[in-house]
Amino acid sequence: MGLLGRARHLRAVAFAWGLAWLAPTTNLVAATPDSFTFEASVGSAEPFGLAVAAVPAGALQDKWLRLARKLDDDSVQIALCDGDRERCASDAALQFLTIVDSGRLRDGRARLGGINRAINLAIRPMSDLAQYGEIDVWTSPLVTFDHGAGDCEDYAIAKFMALRQAGIAADDLRIVIMRDTIRGEDHAVAAARLDGHWLMLDNRRMALVEDIDVRNYRPLFVFDRSAIMAYSDTPLLAHAPQRDPTPALTEKPGLLAAR
Repeated sequence: MGLLGRARHLRAVAFAWGLAWLAPTTNLVAATPDSFTFEASVGSAEPFGLAVAAVPAGALQDKWLRLARKLDDDSVQIALCDGDRERCASDAALQFLTIVDSGRLRDGRARLGGINRAINLAIRPMSDLAQYGEIDVWTSPLVTFDHGAGDCEDYAIAKFMALRQAGIAADDLRIVIMRDTIRGEDHAVAAARLDGHWLMLDNRRMALVEDIDVRNYRPLFVFDRSAIMAYSDTPLLAHAPQRDPTPALTEKPGLLAAR
């Protein structure tokens, strides 16, 4: 799924912008480089504890806005169905809400693991090229559930939205884009912070993996509801950096690897 060279780099940024729906659309449209100020250094609160630098708004805004509108539509449809499920006309929304309901009944790691597993089982892995005849298509959760298929960022978007609906704080969610050095491609995952530790929700595995235990990936980008950041120090994750034993009370979770 990853592309080579500069094209791959631009797609990674584009993907990050597409998932920036976590921030209000009006704020994103008016964004400037200054509005994305984010200071971090090695030992930061971001996944992997590596330094990051803000990625300013740019020409990819139009594509993001198209996705943002779809995500707004999803939110409305899900809210309507949640309020009156008997009259809900969307099977995809009902399926999504069933997963959210199950998550709401659990706490902590069980909630994260349950949603990760349920979405992994609900969606068949399929490339954008095979499904849409295009290389890079961003789909909202309800479209993904309606098709029953998607690639890594589709899983990640659905998990992020489901976790938020299930009660996980927005500050404890991230999407991470990493380079898979074994497969030679980029990969997206959702990430959530629990008790000061970042856990990866990956469509390639049912078990949750903590960021310090990830191997053979190179972090590229991380983003949350309000900012998109590029890792300024991107070592191969073969030997995890030592973590400060004192949890950072303000750090946020989220790990979705993508192109």
